[in-house]
Amino acid sequence: MKMHRATQPSRPSWWRRFCLWLLRAMGWTPVIAPLPGPRGVIIVYPHTSNWDFVIAVLYRFGTGLATNWMGKDSLFRWPFGGLLQRMGGVPVNRRAASGFIGAAVEQFGAQDWLWLALAPEGTRKHTDHLKSGFYQIAVRAGVPVGFGFIDYPSKTVGLEKFVRFSGDAEQDIALIREFYGDKRGKRPPAAGELRFRER
Repeated sequence: MKMHRATQPSRPSWWRRFCLWLLRAMGWTPVIAPLPGPRGVIIVYPHTSNWDFVIAVLYRFGTGLATNWMGKDSLFRWPFGGLLQRMGGVPVNRRAASGFIGAAVEQFGAQDWLWLALAPEGTRKHTDHLKSGFYQIAVRAGVPVGFGFIDYPSKTVGLEKFVRFSGDAEQDIALIREFYGDKRGKRPPAAGELRFRER
């Protein structure tokens, strides 16, 4: 697989200051904890509204948080490939025998800087479980996980805590429930249940 350099922390700019000003003008308070290293996974929960994307983008650019996202490699062809990479995109070969999760783990070994942001619900509609891809990637790659959130009652958006999962799913999902128990999305009934699918 051809490797690409991931996005690294951005320097303050007029664009960054504008995004942060706009976020605050909308009534939101940004909270950010320093990243504990050059590689890791960030999950964002709950995700119940299209407005989440707007708030998350303003937060990302306003705080200078250098997060990445992954997409199939065919999206990164000319003429938009370079732009997508500058926006934090990292191409993965979904056709690889190792699958998406294996390809993501390989990227952690190949990149100097990679903070992969994922929405574990995978949808804005209610689900009875979280998708476990983020968990498998973090455990197999041996990287920390940051807990990101968009809490509408307090109008707080941020990244507040980092953990290293043990590999014991029941023990680790308890950490997730403890942190997100008081976080509410724009449409609380649409939030996914904080558990993994039973096997």
